[in-house]
Amino acid sequence: AHPQPGGKHVAMGTHNALLRIGARVYLEIIAIDPHAAAPKRSRWMDLDEPRMRAALAEGPALIHWAVGTRDIENDVKRSSIDLGEIMPMQRGDSRWRLTVAEDGHRPGRGLVPTLIEWADGRHPTDRLPESGVQLVTMAAEHPEPAPVREALAGLGLSETLKVTYGRTPRLAAMLRTPRGVVTL
Repeated sequence: AHPQPGGKHVAMGTHNALLRIGARVYLEIIAIDPHAAAPKRSRWMDLDEPRMRAALAEGPALIHWAVGTRDIENDVKRSSIDLGEIMPMQRGDSRWRLTVAEDGHRPGRGLVPTLIEWADGRHPTDRLPESGVQLVTMAAEHPEPAPVREALAGLGLSETLKVTYGRTPRLAAMLRTPRGVVTL
C-alpha cells in the first residue's frame, strides 16, 4: 500500500500523507505545503530551521514522533522537558489537540514525543487501509541521553523508546515490510 493523502495543517503551513504501520500506529510524512501561506508562527518540527531544511533537501528523514494520550493536560505536566503549548487542530470532522513548541522546536531534539489527544476516540488509522508494513521497534541516540530518558520515564515511555549515547540526536524506526525489514 502507499501513503494516503492526509490533508493540510493551515496553522502550520504544512501538509501530510499517512501510512498505517500497526494498530493505531501510523507513519506521517509531513512537509511544508508550497501552496500554503506562511504561518504567522514558527512551523512545527523545526521546519523553519535552515539546518533542518538543508537536511531534508538531501532526502526524507525520521525526525520526530508523537504519542497518543487520553489526558493531554496531565501528561504535559509529567514531562521534565517542555513539550510546548496544547494546540487545538481540526480538519473536516477530525479534531485533535497536540503539543507544539511556540518556536517550532522538537522537544529533546526530536526524541521526546509530541503528545496528541484525538477527540471522540477517533484515530487516523480507523480510516487507513492495511499497508502490509508493521512497526517493529524504535531506538534513539542523543549526546545527553539522561534528560531525554527522564522525560520519557515521566511519560511512561521508557520501554517504548530506548535512548543511548550518540554524538548527534538520531531517531530510528525498524519496519517489517513485504520486501523485508527496513530501518528509517
